[in-house]
Amino acid sequence: MNMTSLLVQVLCGAAGGNIVGAVLKKFSLGPVGNSIAGIVGGGLGGQLLGMMSGGAASAAGGSMATNLLGGGLGGAVLMLLVGALRGMAKKPAA
Repeated sequence: MNMTSLLVQVLCGAAGGNIVGAVLKKFSLGPVGNSIAGIVGGGLGGQLLGMMSGGAASAAGGSMATNLLGGGLGGAVLMLLVGALRGMAKKPAA
């Protein structure tokens, strides 16, 4: 694993989580929560996309586009998932 790739993935994940939190306020976890969920999702999403893309670029840490896309999307998706689960947990039982 290349540390530069991981750093790009987590930074893009944090940005993706905060962007989704700003656009979809219903799912927002606040700036810190959005960032934490985005960082975790960015790291995981970037690694998964890098593994799926395969080839020599994957062995060398992946291309910059793969890191940016995987990190941003992974961060956005995980933040949205955590926000949705938090919203479901807050609803009173019917």
